[in-house]
Amino acid sequence: MKRRLFQFAIVLLWLALPLTALQYRQAWDRLPPRIATHFNAADEPNGWMPREASLKFSLRLMAIMLIVTSLVLVATTWREVTSFSWALFGFFALFIGFLLAVNHAVLNYNLHPAPVHPERMLIGLAVAAVALIAFYLLSRRQARLPEGETLVVESHSGGGWAALILLAVLGPLLAISLAPGGVRWLVYFAGIVGAAAFAMSWSGFQYRFMQHGLEISTLGFRLRSIPRSAILSYSIEPWSVIRGYGIRGIGSTRAYVWCNKVVHIKTSHGDVYLGHNDPERIVCDLDQMMGVATRS
Repeated sequence: MKRRLFQFAIVLLWLALPLTALQYRQAWDRLPPRIATHFNAADEPNGWMPREASLKFSLRLMAIMLIVTSLVLVATTWREVTSFSWALFGFFALFIGFLLAVNHAVLNYNLHPAPVHPERMLIGLAVAAVALIAFYLLSRRQARLPEGETLVVESHSGGGWAALILLAVLGPLLAISLAPGGVRWLVYFAGIVGAAAFAMSWSGFQYRFMQHGLEISTLGFRLRSIPRSAILSYSIEPWSVIRGYGIRGIGSTRAYVWCNKVVHIKTSHGDVYLGHNDPERIVCDLDQMMGVATRS
């Protein structure tokens, strides 16, 4: 039943294609032969095309987005429909709505010039993307472990990465005074995201080894719980730049790393990588937690 309802919801998304055609149909007789279709940061038109070409472009773009969206939604719900499946559907529905809103704003500008303000819609889309990522991480963190004795707490931060992120954030902050009014909201949002990334890298990840397992957190938020009974094995491995830093991985694989050394923990729920400048300490902490004699 859940799968059929979800599939029906995907079909409903395709209503965006005839709605796009309807937008043009309602305004067709009032549109000039050439219409403004592209705008600069000051909301001034800097690109035009014939209305027929604009219609074809909008329909093709919408069709491509709907195909990609449908394939992603079907692929991610191949086994089961979860709460994250609906969250992902909501994000894609918002994205399709964004395309319709932009199309409406462009046509409206050509009928009776009015600001398009795509940056306002982009901010809503960006906030939704951040919320979706947060929801995904929280939905994969497993149940909270039972209360028990804390054996040791380790921290792993990325001071060097925090400095680089801070330098990257300074650019948008300095650009606020130079950016046009509408674009400033995008710059503000970029600054907020950058500040959050700086705080996370500076604070780092906290690994709490407990009587019943391991908890991973950052900035006071629990990211993952690993029951002791779910741990199958663990070993030290190198970590390459290509694999990235911060919170990485999809599906059942997750990495929490700001350096080039990790402890690879294999669990019955997937693989987890814990970054640390002294991975031997993490292994010793795991040994203590698992009740294994400390390795020499």
